[in-house]
Amino acid sequence: MRRVITTLVILLVVIVAGMTALVLLVNPNDFRSYMVQKVEQRSGYKLALEGNLRWHVWPQLSILAGRMSITAPGAQQPMVKADNMRLDVKLLPLFSHQLSVKQVMLKNAVIRVTPDSEAQRPQDAPVGPADSTVPEAVSGWKFDIANLRVADSLLIWQQAGGEQINFRDINLEMAQNEHKQANIELSTRVNRDQRELQLALKGDMDVAEYPHRLSGKIDALSYELNGADLPAQGLKGNATLMAEWQNDARRFSLKEIVLSTNESQLQGTVSGTLGDMPDISVDLHSPKLDLDALLGMASGAEQQDGQAVQAQRSGRGPVIAQLTENSNANSPLNTLRATLMLRVDDLLWRGMNLNNVQLTADNDRGLMNVTTFKGQSGSGDFSIPGSINIRSAQTKVAIKPVLNNIELSPLLKAFEIPETVSGTLSLTGDMHGNGLNVHDFKRHWLGSAELNMENARLAGLNFQQMIQQAVERSNSQVRGTQSEASYTEVQHLKGQIQLNNGSMALVNLQGRSSLLDLAGQGSVDLDNKQCDITFNIKVIDGWQGNSALIQTLTETAIPLRLYGPWDGLRYSLQVDQILRKRIQDEAKARLNQWVEHKQDKRKADDVKK
Repeated sequence: MRRVITTLVILLVVIVAGMTALVLLVNPNDFRSYMVQKVEQRSGYKLALEGNLRWHVWPQLSILAGRMSITAPGAQQPMVKADNMRLDVKLLPLFSHQLSVKQVMLKNAVIRVTPDSEAQRPQDAPVGPADSTVPEAVSGWKFDIANLRVADSLLIWQQAGGEQINFRDINLEMAQNEHKQANIELSTRVNRDQRELQLALKGDMDVAEYPHRLSGKIDALSYELNGADLPAQGLKGNATLMAEWQNDARRFSLKEIVLSTNESQLQGTVSGTLGDMPDISVDLHSPKLDLDALLGMASGAEQQDGQAVQAQRSGRGPVIAQLTENSNANSPLNTLRATLMLRVDDLLWRGMNLNNVQLTADNDRGLMNVTTFKGQSGSGDFSIPGSINIRSAQTKVAIKPVLNNIELSPLLKAFEIPETVSGTLSLTGDMHGNGLNVHDFKRHWLGSAELNMENARLAGLNFQQMIQQAVERSNSQVRGTQSEASYTEVQHLKGQIQLNNGSMALVNLQGRSSLLDLAGQGSVDLDNKQCDITFNIKVIDGWQGNSALIQTLTETAIPLRLYGPWDGLRYSLQVDQILRKRIQDEAKARLNQWVEHKQDKRKADDVKK
């Protein structure tokens, strides 16, 4: 045992002595010009090192540098700037005064991907003939380092004419083997407009054919977005995917996408080509898509001009932090072609549960054609093909909805209309207007539709009971049978609706049940939340008393007018005037008949004489 310990001590002394001698004999500043020269040869970028280079021997033999920067040719600002740089080097090559770097580590770095940091063409660069073939641009930058670490750093990204986005607290580890297979781990956060995005990913990348081809796989990506004007619980989830980029064809593909956000999931592929006119194809499937949770909507879409929607969000930021209003002029859809296929097993939208939803659409530079948008709701189904045009300042929409046996109550709730009517709705329409949201529909849409309803119920309104009570007050000869129901039920109801910029006209309503017949018409002001509808109602059953008067009542249409704001409806029912006029008309008719009878009898007597 003593010999082993002695041997280890001798070995340690030799290593320490060798390292000390190496540090004393090899000056790291001798490699300064070598590193600057190699960086410029391989990439064209200029490396600048401030201060002296120094050794660091434990736990890893390294060269420490102070401030450093890397600048592209002709750029106004450096692409990379760091307070500290560490180069982990191999020991044996140093004995022959050669530098072999195993890992580069940057701390407190600022990485700029902006127009000011891009390489610029020199002003005195020669210009080739107009008919000459431009040689293919080949990037000289290559990641030829085994390991790269970036800690506690900042990435500033900006497109030409766009706004800067700062990626803070970047921690990056990238390891590459001899086959140009790289492993990447990255974490960062972004603060913007009082919102914060936290992002972390792990993946692999194949750079063997760079710059002609890149491929990779994200094994784990997690994100969380919180802040102003977002759902109170934020947006968070995970994703995995495989990606490929073919530089020569400018083609990309994202395959085996598995994305989750809160309780929603998406799977599928996205592929296409980039260039002057990008062409993108999207094919996605979702087992569950909860739009209410993603958009921060209140359950059941119970909002007043969007106020309840905000109640489920984290609150709005101050005026200075408000987002600029979206404009069709800067929409990316105006600059590309795309096709979309989306299948959703369970979709929640404004409190409505939709199943087996299928959406097929294509976009041609802002003109979108929705060839298929169909699905199921309860025991019914719907189909809403149409088109959306965002080439102009105002979004123009045209649809031809077809609804079959859709429950009306959830639909009214989704469109912020009181649920005073329930039943199953069938509708065929042709509508168009400006804007896509519910508020635009209630203000800026035109169109018409044929509707049919089964088992319609008017909550809180019992027409039969209202008329019977009014008749009993004006005439004691009849009375109505008592009904405990607080609603009017109509087994079959049909008619037309005409939409005109917020005013919805109800035309030629015809309904029938076992107790009454009704006909009606009127209008509903969707924007101001008021209505004015008149029903002509015949109560054909439920009477007791004078048979002659009952017959008169069952044959007489009594007008019932409903008017005023939705939350304070008033009604007008003038039964006594109608009955009085009907009795007067009947009395006149009988008197006329008696007069005619007397005249006929007198004529007959005159003939006999």
